[in-house]
Amino acid sequence: MEAKQQRQQALNDSRRALILDAARSVFERLGIEGASIREIAKQAGYTPGAFYSYFENKEAIYGALLAESLERLNAAVDAAGSATATPADLLDAKASAWFGFYAANPRDLDLGFYLVQGMQPRGLTAELNYQLNDRLHDALRPCEAALQAMGLNAEEALRENTSLFAHGVGLLLLQHTGRIRMFGQDASMLFESYVIALVERLQRGA
Repeated sequence: MEAKQQRQQALNDSRRALILDAARSVFERLGIEGASIREIAKQAGYTPGAFYSYFENKEAIYGALLAESLERLNAAVDAAGSATATPADLLDAKASAWFGFYAANPRDLDLGFYLVQGMQPRGLTAELNYQLNDRLHDALRPCEAALQAMGLNAEEALRENTSLFAHGVGLLLLQHTGRIRMFGQDASMLFESYVIALVERLQRGA
């Protein structure tokens, strides 16, 4: 009985992954407003009726896609740096990890910031929206911890971390849209320069 249940769970997981892959493709092509359950089911090779066995609506699919993306983001941040690194080196490693993740995965940037055509955070329950935002913050907390280890109090660390994140996201958007070419600059180099300047400023103030 247990082996049968495991096989059924594996089958369900496989079908769910297939639907998510189909939804990702349809969202990128049509946006969430233009996408339909029928279109996603067709892309996945299922009937709309079979679709509802796995997801209640389009927003539930979006939430699942974003949750999966945030798990990969956190894994990248967790793997960055070492336990013996200085706070300054750890800040650089952790910040570079989340920035590099989004730079290398622009579709995840679309998901994380509702940039898919027509996509809005509406339709997500307040609880799910809170969970997703908190998981994003999980990926940023190591930078906050490093800032505190460099001598900032909790409020100061949060402020600097927010500025760091805002600066990075701005550069990512410039890169993602191609607008950075008008300046003849490289987003990764500019972000690294920002982190270096931040570290130097904090060390001068120590």
